[in-house]
Amino acid sequence: MTAQIIDGKALSAQLRSEVAQRAAALTAQGTKPGLAVILVGDNQASQVYVRNKVKACEDVGFHSVLEKYDASMTEAELLARVEALNNDPSIHGILVQLPLPKHIDDHKVIETISPSKDVDGFHVASAGALMVGEVGFKACTPYGCMKMLESIGMKDLRGKHAVVIGRSNIVGKPMAMMLLAANATVTICHSGTADLAAMTRQADIVVAAVGKRNVLTADMVKPGAVVIDVGMNRDDEGKLCGDVDYNGCKDVAGYITPVPGGVGPMTITMLLVNTMEAAERTAAAK
Repeated sequence: MTAQIIDGKALSAQLRSEVAQRAAALTAQGTKPGLAVILVGDNQASQVYVRNKVKACEDVGFHSVLEKYDASMTEAELLARVEALNNDPSIHGILVQLPLPKHIDDHKVIETISPSKDVDGFHVASAGALMVGEVGFKACTPYGCMKMLESIGMKDLRGKHAVVIGRSNIVGKPMAMMLLAANATVTICHSGTADLAAMTRQADIVVAAVGKRNVLTADMVKPGAVVIDVGMNRDDEGKLCGDVDYNGCKDVAGYITPVPGGVGPMTITMLLVNTMEAAERTAAAK
């Protein structure tokens, strides 16, 4: 068996095309979707991520604002900027790029963003809405993973056992909630799990999201299972790789996501989807 690849680039392009059409229609009605991105400091990876996000906005016809600040910016100054953007009617989504300098409290900054503009889906109100099934913004990476499952005909996961490796607030926990909402039976595994392989061998769907190379190997995968690799690591040669032993697992799994070209493109795409949704809600409320 050789797994079918779930192409994140192709699915992302399709979804972005749909967003561009929605953005053009809303702009014609007088509301141009707007996203503000704040970058504090000179983290090289963050600069790349931010540049990609701004370009993605421009490509689909959004109004985008990029605010760059020196690492010496105080927490109070950053909170004031976020509040100003909360009150800016031309901005529908606010994203503060993480990580922030150590003297700034990430949690305090995220909680200052208005839940109606929390397009990253990190605010406690967004997490709570996901937990109880109310309308909110879904964290972009797990949201993208769900769209990938839908693309292979797995929208209703009733009767399926999903194992999530990782329990972060950004991926692991919201991923588990989204799978549960799609009727999957969900197991969350982490560093305290005694026998990870025993769990993953039972799974119809495995989502690996711990940031550790080869956390999932071929002997840990049920034949025909769907393997979603959220990891971003570097191999011994410095090449980008995920959490999954791709070459081994692709010979056992039914479907698998590559790294790069899998979940990565979907994360920014779902940020665009959330911003589009925020703009449409604002327009509807006028």
